[in-house]
Amino acid sequence: MKWIERIRRNEDVRDLVSLGLVEVREIAPEDASALALEIERAVEELRARFAGRTAGEIPHLRPARALYRAIGIDPTKRRPSPEALLRRLLRGDPFPRVHPAVDLGNLWAILSGLPVGLYDTARIVGDEIVLRIGREGEAYPGIRRPEIHLAGRLVLADREGPFGNPSADSARTAVGEASRDLLYVMFAPTDTDIGLLDRWAGWLRERAEAHLGGRALAAVLP
Repeated sequence: MKWIERIRRNEDVRDLVSLGLVEVREIAPEDASALALEIERAVEELRARFAGRTAGEIPHLRPARALYRAIGIDPTKRRPSPEALLRRLLRGDPFPRVHPAVDLGNLWAILSGLPVGLYDTARIVGDEIVLRIGREGEAYPGIRRPEIHLAGRLVLADREGPFGNPSADSARTAVGEASRDLLYVMFAPTDTDIGLLDRWAGWLRERAEAHLGGRALAAVLP
């Protein structure tokens, strides 16, 4: 089963959201030193370019803000995940090291400025993933957060319900040491240049194979 071929968007989001998709199979990360060096260099460059700037003054963060506004969310109150992480890095906080696959996704996010979700596909239930707007009362336990409320927010859902969104993913499909097959999802507004989104998907596919030791596939839903 190729998950990148089994993702669909509901009518309520099809004209709002494009997706960059990378599926990685049979990861076996061993030596993370090359990834650590790439992260260190990227963070140094971002700090040199954007030190002293607010998030609103950083051009590559604007598309994610536009995406949030398109679905009625104020991005200054509920920040897209790349913006939240980049703000901490520009304050001088260290890059959070979690797991090589997670770290690579976070690097992808802060460089592109677009929100990224990462999921252990062995924990996805059913044979289809749907991107839609969260319904009243929907929520899930988050990663290091007791509950993420989802009403009015973009969500990815399987047969059991929502498991991911552009700000905070669920504990249910979180990647851990036992994870072997992964799905990365990049969320972008539909006016994003598809060539750019395709290049970002290719960027991650190459690095996933180099740093995680897996076989990767990439696709774009414009």
